[in-house]
Amino acid sequence: MMRPNSRSTGVLLATLALAGCGDNGLTEVRQWMDGVKKETRVIVPKISEPKIYVPVAYTGKDQIEPFNPNKLLIALAKIRAESDNGLKPDMNRRREALEAFPLDTLKMVGIIERPNMKNALIQVDKSIYQAKIGNYLGQNFGMITKITDSEVEVKEIVQDAAGDWTERMTKLELQEAKK
Repeated sequence: MMRPNSRSTGVLLATLALAGCGDNGLTEVRQWMDGVKKETRVIVPKISEPKIYVPVAYTGKDQIEPFNPNKLLIALAKIRAESDNGLKPDMNRRREALEAFPLDTLKMVGIIERPNMKNALIQVDKSIYQAKIGNYLGQNFGMITKITDSEVEVKEIVQDAAGDWTERMTKLELQEAKK
């Protein structure tokens, strides 16, 4: 007998809970929305007349296609021809001993002065070489242009990103002996 009473009690409680909710002003909101819908007018803008199409003749038939890979090669050749300054290293000359070493491994450790001539003493590892103006050193076609008591000026010929040869000036400064 207990079962039917518990069911009826549950139904009774659910009915009371729903009855307590009531309208909660839902009808007022619906009335307001209906009023706004009646007062609001939909405005559709007119579409403008389409423009008249005027065909244009293609005049680029005789030119290179814009997506042809040869176009890039032609443009690079034109730029290279315009910027060609005639500067490039002599690849056929005989290499000198100091050209086998990177410039950052070379040290100027002194000079030897003779009448009308200065020779720089260049140290690589534990070996010392004599170098004069016009000698080459380093791996970037560096040529000695000036020797003073405190430094050796070097003009290198290097390739830039575009493949053009450019000059770059650098120095080897006298290294003081460590005591």
